[in-house]
Amino acid sequence: RKPETVQSPASSLPPPHKLQFNVTPEIREHIEEAERSMNTLAQDLDMKVTVFQHFGKNVPKTHKMSPDAFIQVALQLAYYRMYRSCCATYESASLRMYRLGRTDTIRSASNASASFVKAFDDPSKQNPEKVGLMEKAVRAHRSYTNMAISGQAIDRHLLGLKMQAVEENLSVPAIFRDAAYAKALHYRLSTSQVPSKTDCLMCFGPVVPDGYGVCYNPMEDHINFAVSSFNACEETRAADLARAVENALLDMRRVLDQSPRSKL
Repeated sequence: RKPETVQSPASSLPPPHKLQFNVTPEIREHIEEAERSMNTLAQDLDMKVTVFQHFGKNVPKTHKMSPDAFIQVALQLAYYRMYRSCCATYESASLRMYRLGRTDTIRSASNASASFVKAFDDPSKQNPEKVGLMEKAVRAHRSYTNMAISGQAIDRHLLGLKMQAVEENLSVPAIFRDAAYAKALHYRLSTSQVPSKTDCLMCFGPVVPDGYGVCYNPMEDHINFAVSSFNACEETRAADLARAVENALLDMRRVLDQSPRSKL
């Protein structure tokens, strides 16, 4: 049963009270400095918005694959083709099933996805093997997604332990000072699926200087992408990654179409 909507009478609300801000010369100087910094950062942003017209959620669903996992695996393949390596990848996971829950991290780069991207362009690998590795990568991503939205991911747990040490004036545990931990948090791919029934798209910037931001909205027969990078980084270019993602999606579909129907 849907809850009833009751409009509150406006007369019961107190009249608005204008807040008077005491902006000192020092505060104004900080505001102007922040404005200059923001303008510099905005001008450095390279944004490529594209619509992948070839297919949408329909194709992964036909092969009984999660559309989001399919797209995330394609992102891994695109990145690997560009840099011949895998990287720490962030995908936002909603914790809204919990009171005061916000987000946690779906770590899209996995052993399964690494095995898939390394084998995909290997001429010695046959299509059935590639499809099998693709299915394992998709399953691994879906499994970690379910763990993350159920409160079983690692990142917010570790962050909570770190902040507890800071709040209690304790020595920060060595793991948080380790180079491996810093590398694990250097998300060169920061991604988020923002699904909507309307044909729209959101965008955001990279979270590290040499990284990408990738926001996407998968529709039934197409996918909207917004890819961002920073102009100051010579190693990254938003248009190049957008093109690589398109090619990865097309190649993954081609391999699926050329192989017997998946039983996943």
